Amino acid sequence: MKKLLTALLVAGVLVAAPAAFAAEEKKQSEVKKLSNAEKRAEIDKVAKEALDDVLAKSKNAPELFKTAYGYAVFDNMRVTFIFTGGGGSGVAVSKATGKKTYMKMGTGGVALGIGAQKYQVVMFFESKEVFTNFIEKGWKAESGANAAAGTAGANAGTAFVNGIAVYQITESGLMASADISGTKYSVDKKLNSK
Repeated sequence: MKKLLTALLVAGVLVAAPAAFAAEEKKQSEVKKLSNAEKRAEIDKVAKEALDDVLAKSKNAPELFKTAYGYAVFDNMRVTFIFTGGGGSGVAVSKATGKKTYMKMGTGGVALGIGAQKYQVVMFFESKEVFTNFIEKGWKAESGANAAAGTAGANAGTAFVNGIAVYQITESGLMASADISGTKYSVDKKLNSK
């Protein structure tokens, strides 16, 4: 039985992984052809859609957003092939000034499974200090960091934790308690230049 499971796993790796990697590679190739202004416009569009989605689908998100100093939205792709890796881009926005800071994210680790997952992460920052630290110092989601979403069972626990409220949207919709550990966020110097 163990040999059969191993053979099935290897067969799955040989079939699924190349397709997932090829799709992500094609997307990245198309993005590289865009100018910085076009990339920023695309990030802004995706960010608005994701923010609107969270505000519409989570009962607690509108109140948290109302009191937040700022927010950030990231569009990500995670590929799993025994090891996981992913990356994406996003924007952090000060609600007080409207200033946008374009950022990047990366993730890595070990996981069971094969495939690719596209998702967005939406963060609300409780204070100017937390928001500024996120941009200037970056942020790494530590082990056990979870995104809480607005499904019925998760609404009660959705709140600022250490000054940040995090939501994750997958192709299935808003996720409750999705693991975002191992993810590093930092300023994208290229996208912030003219």
